[in-house]
Amino acid sequence: MPCYRCGARQTDPIRGASPWKRAVRKERQILVCPECQTIDGWTADLDHCTTCRSSALVCRLGEIECRDCGHVRTAERTGDTLVPSGAPGLSEEVEAALSRVLRRRAAPT
Repeated sequence: MPCYRCGARQTDPIRGASPWKRAVRKERQILVCPECQTIDGWTADLDHCTTCRSSALVCRLGEIECRDCGHVRTAERTGDTLVPSGAPGLSEEVEAALSRVLRRRAAPT
């Protein structure tokens, strides 16, 4: 899953806690890369807990849970996936990578 703001994809994890943050936006789980977390007000367009107003939410199995106060509610929105505009989806990235590899192998040496 890419960063919802810039479209960057996570690389192989390094030991320790990930610098990427999970959050909920429009009732969908998203990831925020470390660079986008440095932007002032980066939590403003995230969903917030209806009880404590925290943006530390996780979405799983149709429920949204606040990691700060523990409040759980049912997610109302289903269906579409959030992908940053202009950012290629994973299938497009895989297709491009396969095209590059197959062209190199198909060329006479």
